[in-house]
Amino acid sequence: QVQLVESGGGSVQAGGSLRLSCAASGYTYCMGWFRQAPGKEREGVARIYTASGNTLYADSVKGRFTIAHDNAKNTLSLQMNSLKPEDTAMYYCAAARGGFCGLTQNAYNYWGQGTQVTVSS
Repeated sequence: QVQLVESGGGSVQAGGSLRLSCAASGYTYCMGWFRQAPGKEREGVARIYTASGNTLYADSVKGRFTIAHDNAKNTLSLQMNSLKPEDTAMYYCAAARGGFCGLTQNAYNYWGQGTQVTVSS
């Protein structure tokens, strides 16, 4: 069982930046960030294969968000720049033991509790 603990959420004005972190307690094959706004489905934001560093982003965040994984610390991060009000959501860290990792929830075995990001206009 892998425990995931997120941190770094908060409130920021549009155009600002935030950095999310997720500490993992065990081996992860790939990791990702998802978000869920009130009344909406949870959506994939970005994912990374921890060995290769290969990344994938949702079109809505490309060029603004950067996902990274520190293998030494087993910590996932999400640098979010040029934030928009539509980025407001609860952000979740997720991890998978193996297999194909896209931006769909069913690829992931473990989930964090979430951290709130609020962007005001």
